[in-house]
Amino acid sequence: MSNVLSQLEPSALWQYFEAICQIPHPSKKEAALVAWVKGIGENLQLETIKDDVGNIVIRKPATPGLEDRQTIILQGHLDMVPQKNNDTTHDFEKDPIIPYIDGDWVKAKGTTLGADNGIGVAAALAVLASKDIEHGPIECLFTIDEETGMTGAFALKPGFLKGDILINLDSEDEGELYIGCAGGIDTNASFTYQDEAIPAGHVAYRVEVKGLKGGHSGLDIKLGRGNAIKIMNRLLWKAHREAGLLLSSIDGGSLRNAIPREATAIVTLPGSSAGKFEEMARELQQIVSNELKSADPEVRINITPVDLPSSVVGTVVSNAIFNAVYGCPNGAMRFIDEMPDVVETSTNLAVLKSGQGVVEAATLQRSSVDSAKLDLGNMIRSVFEMAGARVEQSGEYPGWKPNVESPILKTMKDVYEKMFGKVPAQKVIHAGLECGILGGVYPGLDMISFGPTIRNPHSPDEKVHIHTVKLFWDYLVETLKHAPAK
Repeated sequence: MSNVLSQLEPSALWQYFEAICQIPHPSKKEAALVAWVKGIGENLQLETIKDDVGNIVIRKPATPGLEDRQTIILQGHLDMVPQKNNDTTHDFEKDPIIPYIDGDWVKAKGTTLGADNGIGVAAALAVLASKDIEHGPIECLFTIDEETGMTGAFALKPGFLKGDILINLDSEDEGELYIGCAGGIDTNASFTYQDEAIPAGHVAYRVEVKGLKGGHSGLDIKLGRGNAIKIMNRLLWKAHREAGLLLSSIDGGSLRNAIPREATAIVTLPGSSAGKFEEMARELQQIVSNELKSADPEVRINITPVDLPSSVVGTVVSNAIFNAVYGCPNGAMRFIDEMPDVVETSTNLAVLKSGQGVVEAATLQRSSVDSAKLDLGNMIRSVFEMAGARVEQSGEYPGWKPNVESPILKTMKDVYEKMFGKVPAQKVIHAGLECGILGGVYPGLDMISFGPTIRNPHSPDEKVHIHTVKLFWDYLVETLKHAPAK
């Protein structure tokens, strides 16, 4: 281990986080981290249970004198989003994350950091290992595969947990308490095609959209950042109609819950239209640079002549794809009436990829209103079905309805005000916390979520603010000391 973070406070939390970085744990590939966390519980001689899918619960008795307190569940997820820059060589299933300190922040070299949710997991482990923190009975719940479907939370069975209060450690703004979250649903479409011969006289280009910030498709959707797939499609759609462009292959985005930062396509068109196509690309570059001058000022559209590919998709299916992608809604659709700075409903066109006779599109709809989420999903379904695609919807999960009368909310507001001299903000997050699912399995749980300040999650620009990790830790420790009585 590099121990680059050992100088930071709280040292126990940072040491656990740095150890987590050494163990590959992308979504659905977190078995090594599951085994490591299970081993920690067993080495501490605490009750440690792993369920059939890999979720772990570790129970720690109350410190003397606090046995009458309600049992608090500290909860975080073990997987991380695997995103890297194109010029970074990294195998998320084999290589460690390389964290480093950059001023007031901890970042990773060319990849996502995994502070989402590694910091929360590290905090829970540090509580379990501590000898001097006062607390009532504690359960620490570590779930798997939160980022690609919340399958760990969905697989939890009644009786696995015994606690009364759940504190989710997976939100990303210090000084804010989250009491509700959005639900989600995946709407995915696929076009089938037969490879066709390239018409005589065609030339080929590689088209790239890059330089975008990307980010979390829930937390960052209101920022108006560019979507690489939508930008790419503007050029391809226009050139298909006006310059005879045909699609050979496309690769845009990689994860359902990340705003696509980059997209690449190989296209062909008549040689006589090459100059016109290059001018279209220059014009669109100017247009999107102006549109995104504040939100995404580094956006770039590059086109480069290349050798002819072996085949193309064909006019009919190319036209269907370009029309469907153009018509597909994207971005924040509605804000909460009572909280006008919080997104209620959104959608992200996350992935568009071709290969082996299929072009696949992946989208994710989020909303704190279940009916609005389903309506938006059906809107997108209709767009793709009208274009001839096969559409499937899956992975639906519920939102978490806010409870402003929550006892743990009152406790944590009081503790924060006494510690820091101000009242913490009370928020609803436009992202899929596991609280909604957990509340469905355990309807009596009193739930809240908080965390340190993390920026640009789900992208290689992810970073965690060092000072807020200390504030987060101190606040957690003080909250445990003041857990409500049974």
